Amino acid sequence: EGSADRKYGHAIVAGIDRYPLKVTKGMSKKKFAKRAKVKPFLKVVNYSHIMPTRYSLENLEIKNLATQSDLVTNPTARTAARKQIKTAFEERFQAGKNKWFFSKLRF
Repeated sequence: EGSADRKYGHAIVAGIDRYPLKVTKGMSKKKFAKRAKVKPFLKVVNYSHIMPTRYSLENLEIKNLATQSDLVTNPTARTAARKQIKTAFEERFQAGKNKWFFSKLRF
């Protein structure tokens, strides 16, 4: 299930590059908005490098995401998709959903 560029099965994966900082009730709206920023990433990953877990993030509202080949080759489509993912992640964080997703992995 590959393509001409990549002869192996692959998927576009979105994740968090820079996690939001801790926020409390006493913080002002301005400070909350500044600390709740998320920096996402988009990557093309080989299926054999993806490890299945019991965790999943469902009902993520990403509209009109470009095709896989377009995201890899076209930088403007990639930045537009990254902006969409950023707003979706930030809305999710501000709503307080999926707290495990917005905490840094500690090994």
